[in-house]
Amino acid sequence: MALRIGLTGGVACGKSTVAEMLKAAGAHVLDADVIARELVAPGSPALQAIIAHFGPAFSAPGGGLDRAALRARIFADPAAKTWLEALLHPLIRATFITASAALAEQHPQTPLVWVVPLLVENDYRPLLDQVLVVDCPRSVQVERLRARPGWTKEQVTAVLAAQCDRAARNAAADWIITNEDTLTELQTQVGLYLRHLRGTGRFA
Repeated sequence: MALRIGLTGGVACGKSTVAEMLKAAGAHVLDADVIARELVAPGSPALQAIIAHFGPAFSAPGGGLDRAALRARIFADPAAKTWLEALLHPLIRATFITASAALAEQHPQTPLVWVVPLLVENDYRPLLDQVLVVDCPRSVQVERLRARPGWTKEQVTAVLAAQCDRAARNAAADWIITNEDTLTELQTQVGLYLRHLRGTGRFA
């Protein structure tokens, strides 16, 4: 059975960068954010439900979802966030399970990496063999988020508050990669993790 690795970390800690490094090393990567975008593609049942609930103002030109508008709404309105999570999270989880089963059948010796920002919060641990956390100090998260286009100070504060405590996330990890330095240092740490996996015989 293919090794299932849950990759998580706080927002702006570098999960996507680490996922790309693992993919380059030969792992299959499934990303919750990518799955979520596919679930709300134009014409999808999930998008139709979102527009019906929040209104046509959240529809982007071309019939897609105005993600910036929706992000601003859910971080300003806890009830809206709860409703959206109740809609999407079960669909995302089901997609992970179905896609992983298909990949594991085709490539039983290739690790599967599940990139799940809310892995701890949504109790994905029972579905996984191990958890890899990408970590960095909160000050670094704030700096990186403020550098992203369209992120206000209030949104940065809200998204950080919505995630679980850093210590609780790290406590759930089987392996922690710290990403607060250079890309070269991050590559070195990922390399150490890959050598560890290969040493266990679960990653050729």
